[in-house]
Amino acid sequence: MKYVLLHPASLDLDPIAPALEAEAVDARQVTPADGLSVADVPTTLVLDSASRSAFPAAQLRTFVSAGGAIVAIGAPDEKDAPTALPDDLISAFVPQPFGTRHLLVALRTAYREAAARAESSRARQEAAYRAREIKELTRIGMALSTERDYDALLELILSQALELTASDAASLYLVETPEDQPRRLRFKLSQTTSRPDIPLVEYTMPLDTTSIAGCAATTGEPLVIDDVYFLPPDVDYTFNRSIDERYGYRSKSMLTIPMKDHKDTVIGVLQLINRKRHGDAKLTSPEDFDAEVIPYTHRLVELVSAMAGQAAVSIENSQLYEGIERLFEGFVRASVYAIEQRDPTTFGHSGRVASMTVALAEAVDRTREGPYRHVGYSREELREIRYAGLLHDFGKVGVREQVLVKAKKLPPSDLALIKQRFAFIRRTQESEFHRQRAQYLERNGRQGYEEFLRRLEADYRTQIEELDRFMRLVLESNEPTVLPEGSFESLRRYASRYFEDLDGKSQPYLTGDEVRFLSIRKGSLDQSEREEIESHVTHTYRFLMQIPWTPELRSVPDIAFGHHEKLDGSGYPRRVGAERIPIQTRMMTIADIFDALTASDRPYKHAVPVPRALDILRDETEAGMLDPALLRLFSEAKAFQKAAESEEAS
Repeated sequence: MKYVLLHPASLDLDPIAPALEAEAVDARQVTPADGLSVADVPTTLVLDSASRSAFPAAQLRTFVSAGGAIVAIGAPDEKDAPTALPDDLISAFVPQPFGTRHLLVALRTAYREAAARAESSRARQEAAYRAREIKELTRIGMALSTERDYDALLELILSQALELTASDAASLYLVETPEDQPRRLRFKLSQTTSRPDIPLVEYTMPLDTTSIAGCAATTGEPLVIDDVYFLPPDVDYTFNRSIDERYGYRSKSMLTIPMKDHKDTVIGVLQLINRKRHGDAKLTSPEDFDAEVIPYTHRLVELVSAMAGQAAVSIENSQLYEGIERLFEGFVRASVYAIEQRDPTTFGHSGRVASMTVALAEAVDRTREGPYRHVGYSREELREIRYAGLLHDFGKVGVREQVLVKAKKLPPSDLALIKQRFAFIRRTQESEFHRQRAQYLERNGRQGYEEFLRRLEADYRTQIEELDRFMRLVLESNEPTVLPEGSFESLRRYASRYFEDLDGKSQPYLTGDEVRFLSIRKGSLDQSEREEIESHVTHTYRFLMQIPWTPELRSVPDIAFGHHEKLDGSGYPRRVGAERIPIQTRMMTIADIFDALTASDRPYKHAVPVPRALDILRDETEAGMLDPALLRLFSEAKAFQKAAESEEAS
């Protein structure tokens, strides 16, 4: 059959039946109720005058639009085509009476027009199909290019390939290059629509032609296999049926595409299995595999190759992005290491502050009540907070080491000088004791000596005890405290006592600077030293501002800059109020104070128990210095435990 001829029952085609048969025309009787459908071959409707009104114009127009053609037979009194039939619907008009040859010529004209329309329709459909393919590839490319997470990207590549090709299963292999070893192919990921329960077990295989994926990677050419159970005898590769046999699956048609980067280097292999007639079909029985699985076409090879190229570039970009992240992570850790090497007593502080701040941010993200119920943080924002936490004290590299590591109130050299002074005074008193005793014996002999010696020894003991009290007071006062405490009147009293040095000059037991240091009421730093330590915040900000941060991390300097500011404006260095302190900074401030209180590695103070530390933080909250809502979340979420867990894990 080369053509189809549709006609109403009122038209008798018996006179021309032999001619139609000779032309391989299949004549079919139709009614308006049957509808007019266009066959796979050129189709023409012969419409006589008696049936014109039976077929609505809309039905005729749909038939022509689908690729059919219409030949109108005139009524006995019609000399021209009727106006009731629009010109654009009629391919030919045959007036009455007509001869067989006349009708056949009209039919051939109609068939040629029908064939042209069908070809045009197919071309339009093909163009529309190609446009959809291009649109789909563009969509896939955009989706792949915007995915930053490496593992999510690999999953996306497989899911998009399955959808694009209506495949039932897909696998992804990546090329690995171990140091000083041959390249290998790692089975990285798989998805099976009909059997999602099949587990993924990663493994590596030689990168050679003994496997289908290895062959595609080695040659750089696609492999199209209609049935992997029946491979050609002249190929090196084989198919491993163990997974099929273990889980009752049947791998059949397969498309294996090498994934090449911009240098045309194969970085992986995309393998598709069991293309289906219907994309949503489930393959659960042998009958399903027989009925649904079809081979991959040349056009699909082209499409998947294009997609594999996009995927390869996306994987390369993702690996490059991860490499940059690892590089920057290493830089951040090296910076933290540099800080901790200058001040080993605070080892781990930056990491703990970062962990606690991130844990608190996650608690804020989870909360559905309070002033922060609408605040949330993305993965990138949490990373920004973490980097700010790790680098918040980097400015300490700009602080003098003797101030940075000062563990006691007195500088070590000053304490050593006081101890030498104490030893000199003690030796002087001892010498004076022996001088007076010898002088008495020289002048008076043994007469009254015993009584004189008792008085002299009593005075000497009193002086030595007083001198020992002086030294104990110095050592006790030299110990820093966490909160303001102590009275230093005794220190001032000793500052008004004098002794004679080797030159006979009068010198105080304690100098003014020594009294000033020992009278520090909180911590181990005097005002000038404290200002120098506080300058580390500004140093940190200036250092961080030199880094060309990505848009996702651009707030790191600002977050770190304010970690010593207080909501009431009493912090430093800018003394700004709550309206200028970001939430991320408020969280870091809580974490920083908590770690400073509870850390057990500070030689200048004792560790404060967690309950006491939380009480101190609450006191500062009630004083308007800290954010009460954030402190409540910090306590309820036990963010400090997350820091301890992170430290143990590392």
